[in-house]
Amino acid sequence: MEGVGSNLKVVESSRRIRYCDGLLRVLGLLLTLVAAILTGADKETKTIPISITKTLPTLHVPVTAKWHYMSAFVYFFVSNAIAFSYAAASLVASMAVRTSKDKTGLVVVILDMAIMGLLLSANGAAIAVGILGQYGNSHVQWRKVCNSFGGFCHQMTAAIILSLVGSLVFFWLVAVALLNLHKKSR
Repeated sequence: MEGVGSNLKVVESSRRIRYCDGLLRVLGLLLTLVAAILTGADKETKTIPISITKTLPTLHVPVTAKWHYMSAFVYFFVSNAIAFSYAAASLVASMAVRTSKDKTGLVVVILDMAIMGLLLSANGAAIAVGILGQYGNSHVQWRKVCNSFGGFCHQMTAAIILSLVGSLVFFWLVAVALLNLHKKSR
């Protein structure tokens, strides 16, 4: 009877891990999808007064801030789109792994780590540009732009926060896989 009880615990633990894995994959899918949508839809147009000299009248020029004007934001958008696509594919693959005994699980964990690294690097690039937009850089005469394009900056900040949480989700996917591997090795 002892063998039956221990097998029941293993099956219950395995179900919990699969449930947690599936939930984290859905969460990663949703977070990266919303981050990509927020970035892709981020655009703001303002009329900025520009004075060339004191004798000429002030010009009012319409200026538009778009996410694809900065390569770091393009990288951020593409990385979140890739992470979303991968999360959708890995959700299907993780369901298939439940019934198969091949090495698909190991490949999925390695790809989870790669996506986590991709998202973290894209977040770092977007945060660096965002800080420049928020505070400027007086040493190279780059002016801050978030005081003029507040809506653009707030929407990009929300996308970055969602993507950072998505990065943490992929980290937890790797941690859950390592925990599962550790339990199996006992």
